[in-house]
Amino acid sequence: MVRTRADTERRVVRPAQPGVFSPGELDGLPEPVLRYLTAAVAPGAPLARTARIRMRGTIRIGRWLPFRAHEVISPHTGFVWSARAGAVITGSDRYVDGAGLADWRLAGLVPVMHAEGRDVTLSAAGRSGGEAVWVPTTLLPRFGVSWTAESDRCVTARFAVGDAPIALRLRLDSRGCPLSFVFARWGDPRGTGTWGWHPFGGEFTEHRTHRGVTVPAAGRIGWFPDTDGFTTGEFFRYQITDLDLVTRPVSWASTPQRSKAKVHRWGD
Repeated sequence: MVRTRADTERRVVRPAQPGVFSPGELDGLPEPVLRYLTAAVAPGAPLARTARIRMRGTIRIGRWLPFRAHEVISPHTGFVWSARAGAVITGSDRYVDGAGLADWRLAGLVPVMHAEGRDVTLSAAGRSGGEAVWVPTTLLPRFGVSWTAESDRCVTARFAVGDAPIALRLRLDSRGCPLSFVFARWGDPRGTGTWGWHPFGGEFTEHRTHRGVTVPAAGRIGWFPDTDGFTTGEFFRYQITDLDLVTRPVSWASTPQRSKAKVHRWGD
């Protein structure tokens, strides 16, 4: 049986936990962690584990190409990122049922890239965890996340996705919004044929509030952030155009309603 994209996305979705967020559940956390989580999740926000996201931007596939994408992501479980780049390349990256896969085609027919296997799976699991900043409710301690504060402006969330350990370090502004992120991700960013753990992350330039969560809505992402290697390691520049927390069964054939978002640009 051939699975549609909607079928695959359904396998990623997890229902929200009952109730809503209350800051009282953060008692005992270090102050910088409190600042991040209370900036990211408003009191009364649904305890969502899944989000549907639309985005656009540019992606480097040899050269920089414009893209538009739709993603369903449950950071602790998996994601499906489907995109069109340069008007003619279509496909998806995914981590579903514990397996990673990338499949891209020219004009929907000619294979451009297909990758799967242990290395791809471990890398995709790490990506899923790193994108938890787009579903910040999943970074609450109730979802198995442990937090430490290295300084007043630097915090780290630790958890695991599949076999990938995640230590997601966020650099914060004075309000608690993340300015940048970095974690160790499995990959072969230099194309040597040898996979290993390498720094992955980037910087955020804009934040938007959707349904009680404030997320990094624009930024630059790639390998070797905060080093000279980011010049060649950067491959993804994005802007989120819509984000919908999944709190109840939805019609996957329909387009989600556009939510009005508050925009914040931080620079301190």
